[in-house]
Amino acid sequence: MQTRNGRQSVLVFSHHFQPFREASADRARFDSSWVGPNLSGIKAANGVVIATEKKLPSILVDEASVKKIQSLTPNIGVVYSGMGPDFRVLVRKSRKQAEQYHRLYKEPIPVTQLVRETAAVMQEFTQSGGVRPFGVSLLVAGFDDSGPQLYQVDPSGSYFSWKASAMGRMYTDDMELDDAVHTAILTLKEGVLTPAEIEDYLAEVE
Repeated sequence: MQTRNGRQSVLVFSHHFQPFREASADRARFDSSWVGPNLSGIKAANGVVIATEKKLPSILVDEASVKKIQSLTPNIGVVYSGMGPDFRVLVRKSRKQAEQYHRLYKEPIPVTQLVRETAAVMQEFTQSGGVRPFGVSLLVAGFDDSGPQLYQVDPSGSYFSWKASAMGRMYTDDMELDDAVHTAILTLKEGVLTPAEIEDYLAEVE
């Protein structure tokens, strides 16, 4: 197919009818040596919790230089699994979109709107010439006029709203924020071999 800038982009599909480029990006979020797939997000009645383990490739790496949870706006945060450089690019694009919305409408961007814009960028990179798909999956958590929000965005640009987006058995609809924090930590600990291998980073958005 031909893109808007005139470059050619060929989509090759696997036997599962998934583009190979998209499938490779999806695998990258699990295969990267810098990060692992262990992250969780839980929507409580009065807020949202996102948590992740933080693995360093070497004990010589400065821990402060590896940040897996970032703020996009004062009321929206994001955590990722996949390739760190790709995540930083998406963070910059999302922050720019949020700032443009604020300048135009004089109010914070809704969580759903920012997720939609970010997902559109990720989807465009699956079919544009001269670029590759982003090798990350995102959990976006925030609080707006609609209440607490939690979304998962995949490398394909697909996004879904979730109550909880990790393997867990203790979720309830009336869960309070403090309970969600403890559940997120326990969920991560169940997914690793030893407690010494994980470090929890929590973002509470109220």
